[in-house]
Amino acid sequence: MLYSDELIEEIRNANDIIDIISQYVTLKRSGRNYFGLCPFHKEKSPSLSVSPDKQIFHCFGCGVGGNVIHFISKIEGLNFKDAIEFLAERAGIALPASENARDIYKQELKAKVYEINEIAAKFYHDNLYKPYSKNAQEYVKKRKLDNQTLKAFLIGYASPNYNELYNYLKKNGFTDEQILASSLVNRTENGKFIDRFRNRFMIPIQDIRGKVIAFGGRVLDESKPKYINSPENIVYSKGRNLFGLNIAKKFDTTKLLIVEGYMDAISLYQRGITNVVASLGTAMTEAQGRLLRMYAKQIILGYDSDGAGQAAIVRGMDILTAMGCDVRVLQMEGAKDPDEYVIKYGSGRFLKLMDDAISLVEYKVKILKRNSNINTTSDKIKFLNDMAKILVSVDNKIEQEVYIDRLSSEYKISKEAIYAQINKIRYGNKPAERVLEKQIIKRKTELPEDKEILQSSKTEKVLITLLINEGRSVYEKIKDKIKPEDFKLEQNKIIVKKMYEEFENGKSNIENILNLLEGQEDSINQVTAIMTEDLEINDVNKCIEDILYTYEREKLIKRKNEIIAEMNKLEISTDEARKLEGELSDIIMKLAK
Repeated sequence: MLYSDELIEEIRNANDIIDIISQYVTLKRSGRNYFGLCPFHKEKSPSLSVSPDKQIFHCFGCGVGGNVIHFISKIEGLNFKDAIEFLAERAGIALPASENARDIYKQELKAKVYEINEIAAKFYHDNLYKPYSKNAQEYVKKRKLDNQTLKAFLIGYASPNYNELYNYLKKNGFTDEQILASSLVNRTENGKFIDRFRNRFMIPIQDIRGKVIAFGGRVLDESKPKYINSPENIVYSKGRNLFGLNIAKKFDTTKLLIVEGYMDAISLYQRGITNVVASLGTAMTEAQGRLLRMYAKQIILGYDSDGAGQAAIVRGMDILTAMGCDVRVLQMEGAKDPDEYVIKYGSGRFLKLMDDAISLVEYKVKILKRNSNINTTSDKIKFLNDMAKILVSVDNKIEQEVYIDRLSSEYKISKEAIYAQINKIRYGNKPAERVLEKQIIKRKTELPEDKEILQSSKTEKVLITLLINEGRSVYEKIKDKIKPEDFKLEQNKIIVKKMYEEFENGKSNIENILNLLEGQEDSINQVTAIMTEDLEINDVNKCIEDILYTYEREKLIKRKNEIIAEMNKLEISTDEARKLEGELSDIIMKLAK
């Protein structure tokens, strides 16, 4: 569905770009703008600029830019329409009903699945308190879960009956198609409907808004599989959600602990540790990382102590660290998982564990030491080489030196040798100076060396800025003398052509140039780069005069060079040559003025 320009503007204006981007990136004010680490490429120094006045963002590192809609579209992986709907929901703006049959069907089905999930969660929760749910009630006692926790997480019980939930949903007026779309019921080959979850302890999965989107079901005996989870469907994507975040966000999330299982999160909550969430049976994803970064300053990984849990820590840390998060690792001894630890040692000791969580480098060093047997000289060399590979990733020079001092003292090897190995890994076998020299040369070749092109680029930026800020008054003065095709940079041609079309259609000003360029990412990036430069133009009329003079002079010079080239091909005595000679003389006179 195509939304009106007025509605898009209303949605954009209702979502302040600083508020939105601050949920994904830590921004710090510098002058009139805010700066932070760009989430769209890996960087160490902030190059993302966000303008609260112009409501745009631009990264000087990777060149990406746009308004709040473009940011949400890019960071959430949404198309333009879905990004608008995302922001409309956030701002509480009602969208008109779609006239497209397919859109209407999808929206209605999605709404029905949310409704089914909500009813199913309450149905399972009510089941938990019924007389025939003795085995589930015994499990509740065993896990020492109180009524407050059961209600906070809407925990319930699915009876052993094959179609109890299906029949209940049918009585509530849902169709087979809607029930199957929820993934709570399966249909067999002979057409029978069977509940997916039977004789299981039921844990609803809610998104950050508190909407039930899926379920996890745990067995109450030793049968397999231990857990059954809802498959991904029209409302559920496990890589984009975290269990318990809807509850944890209500409390202090300065530190946020992520654990592997639902019961780990529930058990910790029961014992007063409310800043905890759980992954949903998948390796850490960037979408989950963004959710964590949105709510927490420090993220602590509390995965199980087995091999799979430790591997998950490394994957999770690498993703979160690349996103600029402060990541720590929980160090547990005497228990295989957080649930067992907190029951065994109490919440006080567990909170101390969280305070003592170690950094990424410390964790990798610890694992390397644990897995290394240093019995021979070659073992020691290999170990120190592997250690250097870890230290090369440490950006903080003070932190790096602390580790190098410790390594040098413990293994009786000079700091110079360790530094040399780190530099060898970073730069290869070539000296660091030569590598840097090559990087400088490469950078130079990527930039336009021609002074004329550089000057044209600057003039074009000023002209585009004038057209955006001053509108039709500037257009009327330049339209007959400067055409879009006169621009040297291709992206600038596209931008100016689009603006000229708007003015020719009667527009007095261009309120949002980015909307006009929708779908042309390179042009949007170019406009935000120009707008972010914040060119100060004190005298608009004088500036226009200078630009017109510059363009006229460039045209004369171009024609002069063309004439000289043509004359070199002709006999000087011909009429054509004399005609060209006369034109050249006029041009030289004009240029001399």
